[in-house]
Amino acid sequence: MKNYINWALRLIPAIILLQTLFFKFTAHPDSVAIFSKLHAEPFGRIFSGILELITAVLILNPKTTFWGAVLGFATMIGAITSHIFILGIETNNDGGKLFYLALTVLVFCVILLFKFKKSKV
Repeated sequence: MKNYINWALRLIPAIILLQTLFFKFTAHPDSVAIFSKLHAEPFGRIFSGILELITAVLILNPKTTFWGAVLGFATMIGAITSHIFILGIETNNDGGKLFYLALTVLVFCVILLFKFKKSKV
């Protein structure tokens, strides 16, 4: 059972991160609009996509989960801060979906940090 929980803790944030890559790497209009509002289009969009890809890969590998959680935590702090101070909770009429997905990834990364800190630091 513990193994299933560990996999779920890693899979959920990785799936969320990987799912958003399609929008960033294909220059979806919603993604372009978000990063334009942040004055970070296209470099910020592509850079954040690369960071999220690296984060997902690190989180999925049991040997690097801790470092993926560190990177995910930092990345999601940036995303959440952008939502709170610049974009707003709701962006492009999404009902806050992107903000809540970022919060979800942040919470899972915090859990992973505590869960894997003994063996990785």
